[in-house]
Amino acid sequence: MELNGQNNGNEKRGKRKKTSPPLEVRDSGIHGRGAFATRRIRKGRRIIEYTGQLMPWDVASASEDPEDPHTFLFGLSDGSQVINAAIDGNDARWINHSCDPNCEAIEEDDRVFIYALRDLEPGEELFYDYALQIDEPRSPEMEKQFECHCGARSCRGTFLEAKEEAVGAR
Repeated sequence: MELNGQNNGNEKRGKRKKTSPPLEVRDSGIHGRGAFATRRIRKGRRIIEYTGQLMPWDVASASEDPEDPHTFLFGLSDGSQVINAAIDGNDARWINHSCDPNCEAIEEDDRVFIYALRDLEPGEELFYDYALQIDEPRSPEMEKQFECHCGARSCRGTFLEAKEEAVGAR
């Protein structure tokens, strides 16, 4: 019942319930910490935004420890900007790499969102393919520096992007 255009409190007010991302961070059997689904996530659903401070690559690279390849940097497609999740980042930074991912990272207007590639069950660890790109020539030493332990049948052994097949190769 409404009196003089006022809601008397007995009716629902149409507020949208604020929901938290459907994931939690805990120890991973694959690598250090990981992000795990806390509830069922449907294929195609946006799970979480990868947040952090937006900065130029050169600034982010200058502040990194050259002895530690572990970073929370997510390069944007413009090639000059990076999201540094070590500064003001969220739980998305704990999503690990897999060569057979169940999620994908999609850039939308200088923002990155993580989407489910298939239905995910509670307790399942979330992964996307980092497909890292490097400026140096690719070498066995570089691949070792970015070694992958995802355990997928299709594991390429590195976080680096897949090598392009030679034209005409079978």
